[in-house]
Amino acid sequence: MSIDPTAAPSGPGCLECERDGGWWFHLRRCGECGHIGCCDSSPSQHATAHWRETGHALMRSYEPGEDWWWDFDAAAAATGPELADPQHRPLDQSAPGPVDRVPDDWRSQLH
Repeated sequence: MSIDPTAAPSGPGCLECERDGGWWFHLRRCGECGHIGCCDSSPSQHATAHWRETGHALMRSYEPGEDWWWDFDAAAAATGPELADPQHRPLDQSAPGPVDRVPDDWRSQLH
């Protein structure tokens, strides 16, 4: 298990949701490779899927004002270094987002 503090984020939103036209509630950033995935409350839970596919267990919140880490292997909070900028999703990006793909009944679709 490692962290690469120089790994840039994969983009401003969930990589798979962007590719597939989906939406997310909150975002998580892989500490090892910079992959941005959606949280477990999101319909597709891509951050957890990334851990399962790659074994990259340390994720950090990618939400403004949050700097906490999560260790999927330990199922517990963790600590980690400062990561390469940007530290969070764009401030003008909605949560949930992206705004043009969030359904009206989004609350009923959260996990």
